[in-house]
Amino acid sequence: MIADKLFYKDPKEKFFCSYSQLLQDIRESQTFYPFCKSRSYYDIFKNIILSLLSGKEIILLDSDFSDSEVEKLIGNLSALEKTESVCVSEGLSEQNLIESLKQGASSWKITLFTSGTTGLPKKVSHTFESITRFVRGGEKHQDDIWGFAYNPTHMAGLQVFFQALLNQNPMIRLFGLDKVSIIREIKLNGITNISATPTFYRLLLPPEDICPSVLRITSGGEKFDGHALSLLQGMFPNARITNVYASTEAGTLFAAKGNEFILKEAMKHLVKVENNELFLHKSLMGESSNLKIESDWYATGDLIAVTNLDPFTFCFVSRKNEMINVGGYKVNPIEVEETVRLCAGVLDVSVYAKKNSILGNIVCCEIVRESEDVTELSIREFLRNKLQEFKIPRFMKFVDKLQTGPVRYQEIKIYGKKEYFSDRGFKGAWHSTCQIPVGR
Repeated sequence: MIADKLFYKDPKEKFFCSYSQLLQDIRESQTFYPFCKSRSYYDIFKNIILSLLSGKEIILLDSDFSDSEVEKLIGNLSALEKTESVCVSEGLSEQNLIESLKQGASSWKITLFTSGTTGLPKKVSHTFESITRFVRGGEKHQDDIWGFAYNPTHMAGLQVFFQALLNQNPMIRLFGLDKVSIIREIKLNGITNISATPTFYRLLLPPEDICPSVLRITSGGEKFDGHALSLLQGMFPNARITNVYASTEAGTLFAAKGNEFILKEAMKHLVKVENNELFLHKSLMGESSNLKIESDWYATGDLIAVTNLDPFTFCFVSRKNEMINVGGYKVNPIEVEETVRLCAGVLDVSVYAKKNSILGNIVCCEIVRESEDVTELSIREFLRNKLQEFKIPRFMKFVDKLQTGPVRYQEIKIYGKKEYFSDRGFKGAWHSTCQIPVGR
């Protein structure tokens, strides 16, 4: 029986709901919003469940989409007020909830939007089968307690939601909390599982406490440098830490211990590598008119290095379009970020390109530091023995926190020449259309 078991707790909104209350809310509901745009995580979760029970499509929209973006994506704002009727059985209970959800799964579809760095977000649709492809069940997952550290309208957040829901696990919101609050909620609720981006985990560093209740940590969305990973292991001494490779278009695909991903035997025929770029078979992909499928294969844009053929293993190198061309020399921004983070007193960094009339591009970065004792000079002295000269950022800017999101450019003049400067450093993505670290 799970009658009093917690379903969702939101410390930020001072809200909590048990599974029994969730079921009551669902039984009392007669409608759901097929175009779901809400700041309430609970409302989003409830709408997804209701749409699944009805076997009807639901379209998720980020709560911070502007009115003009919404109009471009779904036609008009009035669509947000549209409702669909739902016939919920009075016999729906904690015991038959999962089976009831699966009954509507065959005709159900969920649609979300990629959060690309340029242009309008693109629509991708998934079936119940594709979005729950890697959900794990069984007795060993019955007592899991999930730290929810993603946006629920993004792929990674949806996969955590379904992992928790289908095992009837509690979810505790950690997304949007400060370091002290995150640690408090982990300890107070005995959280066992956290899935998040390295950006989220770096907020917890340097570690000031240990959280022994956490048994499994999943990291995805961008590359996690070894130094930060070792600090994280010290904070969560009982946790198994796994990196994942996923995308909005395909969901979760690969897992790794460290930075080396393993391609399972059953997946070998669905993956290929050409010119160091990773390709996925169309059968792994969601539905989208924006997906460019050529001869049954989708080009991820991810450059990898194959480390072994049997078993097939590989490491992520960079995004194909993220390499910075500095006077004919190629600079991997992820390599530069990893190196800068090794410098004492650097908490986080975002490396990006700035157009230059002579070199084509120069390397720039924004840095979050522990104190003002960390200076540009001290960082440059550190990097001089770690990186080639053309890889060392020409411009460094110290910020309180990294801004993530679409890159916007403003025109400025440097040394009397017209230049373009980004007000937001673009953070290298771990996978094809990463949801959480680059934001919307």
